[in-house]
Amino acid sequence: MPPKRTSTSATPAMTQDAIRQLIAGITATLEAQAAAMANANNPNRTTGPREPPIAKRGNYKEFISCQPFYFNGTEGATGLIRWFERTESVFSRSNYTEENRVTFATGTLTDDALSWWNAYAQPIGIEQANRITWTELKRLLTNKYCPRTEVKKMEDEFYNLVVKEDDLKTYIRRFQELAVLCPNMVPNSEKLMEAFIGGLPQSIEGNVLL
Repeated sequence: MPPKRTSTSATPAMTQDAIRQLIAGITATLEAQAAAMANANNPNRTTGPREPPIAKRGNYKEFISCQPFYFNGTEGATGLIRWFERTESVFSRSNYTEENRVTFATGTLTDDALSWWNAYAQPIGIEQANRITWTELKRLLTNKYCPRTEVKKMEDEFYNLVVKEDDLKTYIRRFQELAVLCPNMVPNSEKLMEAFIGGLPQSIEGNVLL
């Protein structure tokens, strides 16, 4: 990822210790995020000597009690990806079997997204539709609600992201969001930090690079 144009706006005075603590926190967060993404994409990863958990069938009431997000189809790519993440988090905590995932997940679709699912399921029957894998459901929803044009807009925003009007907190929050939404632009922790530093005002960047 090429260096971004750095903001030249002035920022409130910060001590070097405060800046280093800030960067250390961001580094830890982004490195953990990069490690998690790498681990999730590694089919040969090991989980240690623990016995594999025994999957339970569960029921929809238990699933809802874990407070999954709802998706109505108007939240855009960001909302869809956050729905994926939250739903998978509920799956992880609840340890449901694969056969229940699509049934339970589609129970959190509302409005336009629910209409889309009903239209998909009608020709083949709801039982057959519920037999598709979670991965396939994610692919179908991504094709419908996360078009490449929207992804490209987020990638462009990420590439040009800089601190604006001295608002470092907003920059950090949005940087972390876009790092999740555009993982191909920052494939490792080194690139993550390079991109993060590239958006800082020169007054801070100089201290970071000391």
